[in-house]
Amino acid sequence: MPTLDAPEERLKKFKYRGKDASVRRQQRMALSLELRKAKKDEQALKRRNITYLSPDLASKGVCLTLDEIIKGMNSLDLAVCFEATQAIRKMLSQEKNPPLKMIVESGVIPRLVEFLKSSHHPCLQFEAAWALTNIASGTSLDTQAVVKGGAILPLAELLSSPNMTVCEQAVWALGNIAGDGPEFRDVVISSNVIPRLTALISSTISITFLRNITWTLSNLCRGKDPYPCEEAVRQILPVLSHLLQYQDSEILSDTCWALSYLTDACSERITLVLDTGVLPRLVELLTSVELSVLTPSLRTVGNIVTGTDHQTQMAIDAGMLKVLPQLLQHPRSSIQKEATWALSNVAAGPHQHIQGLITHNLIPPLVALLRNGEYKVQKEAVWTVANLAMGASADQLFQLVHFGVLGPLLSLLTVPDVKIILIILNVISYVLQAAQKLSDKKSLCLLVEELGGIDRIEALQHHENSQIRWAALQIIENHFGEEEDTDTHSPKPSL
Repeated sequence: MPTLDAPEERLKKFKYRGKDASVRRQQRMALSLELRKAKKDEQALKRRNITYLSPDLASKGVCLTLDEIIKGMNSLDLAVCFEATQAIRKMLSQEKNPPLKMIVESGVIPRLVEFLKSSHHPCLQFEAAWALTNIASGTSLDTQAVVKGGAILPLAELLSSPNMTVCEQAVWALGNIAGDGPEFRDVVISSNVIPRLTALISSTISITFLRNITWTLSNLCRGKDPYPCEEAVRQILPVLSHLLQYQDSEILSDTCWALSYLTDACSERITLVLDTGVLPRLVELLTSVELSVLTPSLRTVGNIVTGTDHQTQMAIDAGMLKVLPQLLQHPRSSIQKEATWALSNVAAGPHQHIQGLITHNLIPPLVALLRNGEYKVQKEAVWTVANLAMGASADQLFQLVHFGVLGPLLSLLTVPDVKIILIILNVISYVLQAAQKLSDKKSLCLLVEELGGIDRIEALQHHENSQIRWAALQIIENHFGEEEDTDTHSPKPSL
């Protein structure tokens, strides 16, 4: 069926970008960018250590001024160096307003890096690593100072330290450096840290240490432009698959975030993740009552169904559609939005995927969100209906109408959002054209009129946006105008 005869430039702005399912699917990644941007801060990029990791290694120490600290750090007496380094760590570990800039500008970072190499003095290594961890938790300039000071290689070496407390602090510091962005992430990866991190994972390490390793691994997966190299991804994926089997919510959360970063890419990268066999476990985690686990697992599954039809089918086969109805009705609007976005990706597929949505009773909660959801959720629901309308068979299309999708769609024509209005007008036109082909146009026109749709569409003929005016006029003239006026052709609006 032809779409509304609108300017090509306008149609290009639509999420589905035409009727072809493969074309719609190819565009999902870019068109979901706004959603991901809104969610980018849900996992901490960097973390300061403001608590003691080991009472034995982190003793009380004494209070020193900055000048005394700098003098002490340059002493030949390692006991004096330790006191000075511990004093810096304490300054940087205060909960509010740590003097990061002052410490960086004092020039002590190279000396802290030297102390990382003091293998016979683990207490000093620990305090230096802790101080560098907290400096790297600051701004990009702070992190850059740590990297320029030469900290990455000594920290990577500490991953082999026999002292687990020192080792754990090095893991944390490297996680902060990698979390700064793709450039430093890749420098950390090139220091051969992934095999060392994975070698640390065993049943004998503490749960807090395992959490830190998982978080650091997730930061090594984070970031685009560029994505992590394929070799690094292949190294990390087996351990992520292993970590996904834990029951600890913090480990599960960071593991799922890592997988969400790795699936936020091309279908080839999605395949690497799917080949590990993690999909059934990810779908299982969609039932988690922990929001910190549910959010990234849902994001990951949503990313997977931005892939090929086969990859989407794998998610369906794993039971994704059985879980989505509950998620669409989740009390958190953020989960409703993520679930609706995932649903829209499935809706952009072939007829059998759309039929799966109908069979699993996903249309009624979708209509409920269109009618009563927060506006950010309603927008995702509009995209979903648009994808459904463009890819559905005639029978599936009229099942949508039967489920009551037109009423809330028509109500949304009054929103102050040009893009959403244009999409809704396009969907209405598409459904009317389908009805015309099936000789069922009269009853559908009556339904639109009963729902107050004609008045709303006619009002849009006076909208300030020329594209909306033109689209509304075409619907009225082609489907609701007097018979003698149906041949009238209105000029297209200028762009």
